[in-house]
Amino acid sequence: MGDEKHWVKPDQVEAMRDGARAGHHPKRDDAIITLLYDTGLRRSELAHVDREMVDLNDSLLRLPASVQKDYPNDSTPPPVTFELDRDNSLRTVTTLREFLEARVDDNPALVPSQKAGRMTGKGINDVVQRAARRAGVRPYCFSGRGRPEDVSAHTLRHSVAWRMLRIEEGNTLYDVRNRLRHASLLTTEREYDHFETI
Repeated sequence: MGDEKHWVKPDQVEAMRDGARAGHHPKRDDAIITLLYDTGLRRSELAHVDREMVDLNDSLLRLPASVQKDYPNDSTPPPVTFELDRDNSLRTVTTLREFLEARVDDNPALVPSQKAGRMTGKGINDVVQRAARRAGVRPYCFSGRGRPEDVSAHTLRHSVAWRMLRIEEGNTLYDVRNRLRHASLLTTEREYDHFETI
């Protein structure tokens, strides 16, 4: 399937979360998938998120400029605040709270690694791929359906755009651009205008 864009639908994300909860690190892996699918974070960004950036009382994730991917023109993006899903379908706040309350370490990283202090982007991607394989999720693409091994952390980012444009009401490409923090609306249009129905 090469570079074709893949996305998953909400019921598939739930299946992946079930798959994550059946693994060796159930709370951590569930939190990773849930947070990626709620926010559209890049895996490299999630790898650098610290616990203190999460405010579960106000359902917020604050992302400083230093954690965000630089735009192609190297202008540093501004800090951004995400509103996390409190009690709708994703239950991001509940999932993160259960994960953090179960931890007994003092590691500042939101997603710690036993080997290196904090998980790498690759480690986060591996979590997503394992959960997709365990759940047998076949992502969607414009030529039909992909295989479980086609699902990655970036697939969840595409899936945020699909959910915003096809399931949630009232969103525009501008809203998708803001959530995914593209450098320009042109990037969002190039990536996702085909998600809108005609």
